[in-house]
Amino acid sequence: MPAYESPAESAQPTATGGEGVPVVHPLELTSGVVKLTRTLCDVPSVSGDESLIADLIETALRELGHLEVVRNANAIVARTTLGRAQRVVVAGHIDTVPIANNLPVRVVGEGAYRELWGRGTVDMKGGVAVQLALAAELVAPTRDVTWVFYDNEEVASTLNGLGRLSREAPELLHADFAVLCEPTAAGIEGGCNGTVRVHVRVPGETAHSARSWMGTNAIHAASEVLNRLAAYQPASIEVDGLVYREGMNAVGIRGGVAGNVIPDECVVTVNFRFAPSRSVAEAVDHVRSLFHGFEVTVDDAAPGARPGLDAPLAAEFTEAVLALTGGVPAPKYGWTDVARFAELGIPAVNFGPGDPLLAHKDNEHCPASQIEICYTALRAWLTA
Repeated sequence: MPAYESPAESAQPTATGGEGVPVVHPLELTSGVVKLTRTLCDVPSVSGDESLIADLIETALRELGHLEVVRNANAIVARTTLGRAQRVVVAGHIDTVPIANNLPVRVVGEGAYRELWGRGTVDMKGGVAVQLALAAELVAPTRDVTWVFYDNEEVASTLNGLGRLSREAPELLHADFAVLCEPTAAGIEGGCNGTVRVHVRVPGETAHSARSWMGTNAIHAASEVLNRLAAYQPASIEVDGLVYREGMNAVGIRGGVAGNVIPDECVVTVNFRFAPSRSVAEAVDHVRSLFHGFEVTVDDAAPGARPGLDAPLAAEFTEAVLALTGGVPAPKYGWTDVARFAELGIPAVNFGPGDPLLAHKDNEHCPASQIEICYTALRAWLTA
């Protein structure tokens, strides 16, 4: 379809100034949730470089008189303090994976078929825009709300801003229920898979490549690791009524000393996505058993989260949202920070605009209608 820009959206929120310096305008939280999504996406915020977008969010929220605002590094927490019987956390991360020539955002199509194309439109600035628009609008929600905007979600779990908040200021996250605005195509996705990343080391012995028989080629020997992965049959495991699909994949490989040297080491990096019925320890044991005979070192790990849809507030939220959007709850295959809320004893669900199958892809794009649906559904529940 041809590109289309409405008059309200035709002005780019960011532009390139002298010597490549971005010119950034303040966030207009009441400009409309779709336009706000575009504005947020056009502010680059690759993991580790979120200070600019965090500054913009903090400034905009501090102008609202009904919220208490706290900043922790590049995470922003804004809370109502109305003394309601229940408190809900609504959270989203403000970082993205690296840009791939897919900014500034393009608007494609018209009317009900309008789409935003560009980095962050799916994962997950559409969800962040929903948060910000509602944070500005809902002066007196029927439940107290804690709006959380955090950094470094797309990198190692040790850097995660929500994890840092849970360690350094856990009182800011106290709640009866949490909604994580990760992309779900405007549906409800319960729980999440866990993740373990390991390095599988294959040893060899160096030699001159002209006399290769004097050594042992570690890269050649790594074929055994790859063969085991190719033969591996991932499981689909039902947990509390939702079926989670597991996966075990090589995601990196390194080896080699020089162009004329037989390599004495090859390391295959493997990522195991496991159902939330397994603990991290059980997942690591499973990986080690698959690569028995090789040295396996754990690089990163995070537990999954069971669906938790039977918790009263989770059930109430799910019923209210699905009454507007239709569909049935589904499992979240990727890892998300609902797992951190689960560790804190807070029931949580994933709910946000954007097809998760498009997350991190160069052609990332999101229907404007999904952003509007999520805004409408979350607003209805918080004001019911």
